[in-house]
Amino acid sequence: MIDHRYQTFLAVSETLSFTAAAQKLGLTQPAVSTHIRSLEEELGVTLINRDKRALNLTYQGEILVKYAKRMQSIEDNLQRKIADSKKGVKSLVIGITHTSESTIAPEILAYYSRQGRGTYIRIVSDSINNLYDMLSSFQIDLAIIEGNITNRKVSSILLDTDSIMAIVSKENRLSAKRVLTIDDLKKERVILRNVDSGTTTLFANSLNKLDMGLEDINAFLELDNVASIKDLVRKNMGISVLPRSACLDEIKAGTLVALPIENMSMIRQISLVYIPGNVQKEILDNIVGIYREKISEEL
Repeated sequence: MIDHRYQTFLAVSETLSFTAAAQKLGLTQPAVSTHIRSLEEELGVTLINRDKRALNLTYQGEILVKYAKRMQSIEDNLQRKIADSKKGVKSLVIGITHTSESTIAPEILAYYSRQGRGTYIRIVSDSINNLYDMLSSFQIDLAIIEGNITNRKVSSILLDTDSIMAIVSKENRLSAKRVLTIDDLKKERVILRNVDSGTTTLFANSLNKLDMGLEDINAFLELDNVASIKDLVRKNMGISVLPRSACLDEIKAGTLVALPIENMSMIRQISLVYIPGNVQKEILDNIVGIYREKISEEL
């Protein structure tokens, strides 16, 4: 079991209050103070700056938060795996990006769970950077991530490639075109994913190669929810730039049209990412096989 002092420290780091941490843990405030002081003496550093008005973590405290969270996650993961083994079942926590919520990824995971008896999957959606953090701290077992894999601590298997394209309503005059020009793009009201998303980052980098930037297009709305963006585009309230894979159902139904943008090649990888040794090879092979099979059916 994780040292109870680390649990106390995590509670203080989250609440920045000895009183609130004590209430959360069911301890007395002096007990919380004793735990923190004991940790500081053992590590030989000050973890928390005690100000009359507020508490805040020191640099060493910030470091400890990361490792304490990792220790807590490893323990939680261990308990989950042991409980699964006793019940004769398997459970997986799989992270996907917000963009992947609108792709075939959830269907793939549901199909895998249905195929494998006794397999329970919990899907967590978050940003790419947060998914990397959750992988490294063992909060999730796997992640489906778009873009180049930049984290050297993880292993990855290529699942597919995807294109970032201009997405327009079938009612938009541009829907009859085969390719969108930069001039076309400049004349339209554009709805973007949030600026730190992988989609918008790739779009911005592609604009930079043309000596342009996001400020050169008429971006009037920024949203994180892909489903909401697609709904607004479908109602012809603007156009957007999204992965084609996130719009397949609407493209098939004829409500949205995906157009390449002239002189902008925006291709990115879709990969299954994991910590080496944390997931059985059989599980990886099965998910990859199902994914590729389903993708081939879509083509």
